[in-house]
Amino acid sequence: MAWPLLLALASALGAACGGSGGDYQDAGETDGAGGAPSDTGATGGTGGSVDPRDARTGDRDGPAADTGAPDTGPRPTDGGSSTDGSRPGWTLVWSDEFNAAAGAGVDTTKWNLVNKGDGFGNNELQFYTNRPQNASQDGNGFLVIKAMRETYMGRQYTSARLESRGKLERTYGRFETRMQLPYGQGIWPAFWMLGNDIGSAGWPTCGEIDIMENIGREPSILHGSLHGPGYSGGSPLGNAYTLPGGARFADGFHVFAVEWELNVVRWYMDDIQYGTKTPADTPSGARWVYDHPFYLLLNLAVGGNWPGAPDSTTVFPQTLTVDYVRAYSR
Repeated sequence: MAWPLLLALASALGAACGGSGGDYQDAGETDGAGGAPSDTGATGGTGGSVDPRDARTGDRDGPAADTGAPDTGPRPTDGGSSTDGSRPGWTLVWSDEFNAAAGAGVDTTKWNLVNKGDGFGNNELQFYTNRPQNASQDGNGFLVIKAMRETYMGRQYTSARLESRGKLERTYGRFETRMQLPYGQGIWPAFWMLGNDIGSAGWPTCGEIDIMENIGREPSILHGSLHGPGYSGGSPLGNAYTLPGGARFADGFHVFAVEWELNVVRWYMDDIQYGTKTPADTPSGARWVYDHPFYLLLNLAVGGNWPGAPDSTTVFPQTLTVDYVRAYSR
């Protein structure tokens, strides 16, 4: 398995989402570029930002793109918490159920919407906008993040990225989402976390928890990993899960979660535990940095060094359909 290769992210005040191979700036969500981070508390930014999920490589070919229609059938039958959010052994402390009226935008009391597009240090092709055209609620209890092929602000594609920085920052807990993924060459959905001290500690010392990553040419493969000092770049603490029987994550909804507790992170897909990491898994002399608050990120990227660019098989628009995002404590 070729694991993600991330570039280094410089430490600086106010960084929100780090990256590889360069410095990262943040203007309230995800911003940056080739210099020390800055934070103005609003969306925007200039320069070549850096994304911690950078320069990833892969050598698998996948079938042609197929966006599929959202599976809005009975839920959840695929694991995860109950429809009211309850889960034995855990207390729900935060959630977004996406139950607003059709056409409503993202709830900005819970999320920051990124509004920029400069490749994110990873040669990504999309411009993340704060428009409802790219992220809105459908009136049926779903958030739809849509990647579109269009000329916008000098980019060929648009999409959306949500961050809970400054609004939900937790130390330990269960973090869970139920989603139907898109499918196609060059498509890269992710649900992940960054340490909120990224501005002072820098990346990867702040820590990164990848709860779910998938690239469109590997429609059956789920990636979950940790990035920290001494185990980032091409050598994260990684896990992978492959759906059996050739099933694809685009074929229906699945629940992706981590349970993060003192000195352990566990990964789940539809309540199947497929990975566990502890301080014993870190390389000799490396530090376990998962002992302070982290915030959530949810995005749909187009292109980048790991998934590669879309090709003639990739259908647009692509949609990431999200049923809910929930955070729990013991």
